[in-house]
Amino acid sequence: MSGNRARREAIKDVEAYVPPAVSFDESEAPGEIFGANVFSTIVMRKRLPKPVFKSVMATIEHGAKLDPLVADAVASAMKDWALERGATHYAHVFYPLTGLTAEKHDSFFEPAGDGSAIAEFAGKTLIQGEPDASSFPNGGLRNTFEARGYTGWDVTSPAYVLENPNGNTLCIPTVFVSMTGEALDHKTPLLRSQQAMGEHAQRILSLFGNKSTAKVVSFCGPEQEYFLIDRHFFLARPDLLNAGRTLFGTKPPKGQEFDDHYFGAIPERVLGFMMDTERELFKLGIPAKTRHNEVAPGQFEIAPMFERGNIAADHQQLLMTTFKTIAKKHGMECLFHEKPFEGVNGSGKHVNFSLGNNELGSLLVPGDTPHDNAQFLVFCAAVIRAVHLYAGLLRASVASASNDHRLGANEAPPAIISIFLGDQLADVFEQIANGPATSSKGKGSMQIGVDTLPVLPTDPGDRNRTSPFAFTGNRFEFRAPGSMQTVNGPMVTINTIMADSLDYAATELETAIAAGTDFDTAVQNLLTAIITEHGAVVFNGDGYADAWPIEAEKRGLGNLRTTLDALPELITEPALALFEKYKVFNRREMHSRYEIGLEQYALSIGVEARLTLEIGQTSILPAAVRYQTELALNAKALTDVGVEPDLLPLNELSTTIGELRSAIATLHSALADEVGHDSIAEAEHAQTALLPAMTAVRAAADTIEERIADDLWPLPTYQEMLYIL
Repeated sequence: MSGNRARREAIKDVEAYVPPAVSFDESEAPGEIFGANVFSTIVMRKRLPKPVFKSVMATIEHGAKLDPLVADAVASAMKDWALERGATHYAHVFYPLTGLTAEKHDSFFEPAGDGSAIAEFAGKTLIQGEPDASSFPNGGLRNTFEARGYTGWDVTSPAYVLENPNGNTLCIPTVFVSMTGEALDHKTPLLRSQQAMGEHAQRILSLFGNKSTAKVVSFCGPEQEYFLIDRHFFLARPDLLNAGRTLFGTKPPKGQEFDDHYFGAIPERVLGFMMDTERELFKLGIPAKTRHNEVAPGQFEIAPMFERGNIAADHQQLLMTTFKTIAKKHGMECLFHEKPFEGVNGSGKHVNFSLGNNELGSLLVPGDTPHDNAQFLVFCAAVIRAVHLYAGLLRASVASASNDHRLGANEAPPAIISIFLGDQLADVFEQIANGPATSSKGKGSMQIGVDTLPVLPTDPGDRNRTSPFAFTGNRFEFRAPGSMQTVNGPMVTINTIMADSLDYAATELETAIAAGTDFDTAVQNLLTAIITEHGAVVFNGDGYADAWPIEAEKRGLGNLRTTLDALPELITEPALALFEKYKVFNRREMHSRYEIGLEQYALSIGVEARLTLEIGQTSILPAAVRYQTELALNAKALTDVGVEPDLLPLNELSTTIGELRSAIATLHSALADEVGHDSIAEAEHAQTALLPAMTAVRAAADTIEERIADDLWPLPTYQEMLYIL
């Protein structure tokens, strides 16, 4: 397939690939290892004194304040358990505003006076740590010369042992804050927002006479899409290595147009990777459930089961780290970038949201007759109001330079935030808008026409893959998040806007009841008011249709196409007041998120621009000139022997080389522009100067790839990377 020597060698190595040693123990019963490396409720029940266990569980399940007096007992039990599992170190794991995971490892062992070592792990060490905070993004929350920051134990997210061939580490999920208590991480606001949302959800339940004492929390089930390519190809692509996406490359002759990869048979090498990965995830208590091929060649998906929001977020970060590690073991690279390959689908991370507790389950289950399920309708109406009022914040929560490549294309939801309810709920709320709802569309059945096949039950309505916020039977699926981002950001936003809507609904009902209004009438009035005022956000149609942006504008729905359109939503007065009211962010913290968003946008595009310049100048242009020389020498040789040469290929190539030189010069100039140190100016320069210049370089380079002799093209091609696995 390839004439280039380096690419031929890479293909040869792919063909010679030998799978790693089997990691499965044949005597191991399926499911036996689940949670084996987790300091779980079961482990705590066995190892903690009964009063200590009850105190810890009261904090986890009912939101009681953590009693610091239990910390020593928990730390001692946790240390003994970890040592038994081969741990030599412990680490407070936290999630700074890089969007990645951070950790600081310390040894359990300290020297004793007799020259030996003893294992120590005190309660104060479990509860609090102090990593250097000076070099993490902070958006102006602190000076870089001030280093102190604190980690604090999140008791609601279980500790675990992370295995390594050379030794194991006890990992303790923590928050990360500054000396003033301001959040320098993603976990702190998630826990704050979950607490705020749960408080007002409990008010609604109390109004319906529900006496559940378990704390209401948000639940999250993130669906992770990703690409796998052979690591030989990955290492031969500086753009993938440094930016996570290809900055050059023409579409292969065959892309995804046949839809033959979607849910197809999983390649043997990939299935081996998946099974190996899932075994590691199971040991860490991560409930990986579904795996399958995705639409694009080389693209796949894993979907865990629902978990408490902060645990799901921790597990999602751990899942990504595990995928990267195990992929290398199998000679592959796992790509989480939203758009690693132009011309085929990108990758998302659908955030499935619900709320509830361990006594009631999900509060977003409509039942067979949702028109009679008033409690569900109030919670569903709260979602409708929240999404309509704060669509801009939802869009901002998924804004990044990488996700801009994906949103709005026919592979991901549009940047217009709307809600899909489905036929059944749309009909119920339409009835509510005009008076009491009296009926619900029921389920049906399907006769396939083959006697040996069973009659299949059918749902009251279809699903909608083009909606950014779709109801899917017992949850809402937020489909806009990108595959590379943490789910913390979207979950913080959803929790906070739900806190506001549930607060509004509870206050309206409490006020009406205090004024003597019958409870059922108060509920009906509330639902009617919400769907009348906020029903414009409900759209059950095709989000990819050209007519939808026009219709959305008529409805007053925003269309924030790019990151720079979306980020200002974070610092509007309503947004600042919202997050401050529910004690999720103060105003300084909100402004810091805005500044970090701008900084990350400019930095990401800046790296890509420098890579484009480097690869264009040092790899693609020299290869093109060599081919130009070959064509010129061939033309001269033919002329010398009296044969008239065909100069069209030479002339076309020469023209394109000229375009490439010109585009490279423009990009070089744009990179040299002085734009100051203002974050807005830097981000705008990246958008208006660097991106167009990069696009021009790529256009010329991709044209050269289509024309150049294959043995001269220096980079692994899309055809090779996507299909040779």
